Amino acid sequence: MRSALLLPASVVLSIPTLVVDSLVLQQMLLQKFIFIKNNSVMNLQLLKQSIDENKIPNDLSVYLKALWHDAKGDWDRAHTIIQDVPDKNASWIHAYLHRKEGDIGNADYWYSKAGRKRPVVSLDEEWEEIVKALL
Repeated sequence: MRSALLLPASVVLSIPTLVVDSLVLQQMLLQKFIFIKNNSVMNLQLLKQSIDENKIPNDLSVYLKALWHDAKGDWDRAHTIIQDVPDKNASWIHAYLHRKEGDIGNADYWYSKAGRKRPVVSLDEEWEEIVKALL
């Protein structure tokens, strides 16, 4: 007897509902993951390439937009983008930006809001760590 799984429309694009066995489902999800990974999802290398080419991708999250502008040397734009986003990821980026600015007291405040401690790594290493965490 083959087991079947009923998927909601949100799981399989353009198919309202579908009954498949688990092996077919695994294959479909793997193919979709590979497609997304190769064609749609930003990675560190592509982000750095966009920085080098001075072409900000349209589909970046608010977090990566801030980090993109920071990498381009536009601290003010990065800060403006991230300063009013009310979550821990934004607080981490906000902390990093104030650390980069040299305002350690303010940075430590934002690190605490992010649930983190000020790192001992270089600013470049922290930038990469944040990007990798948010990709």
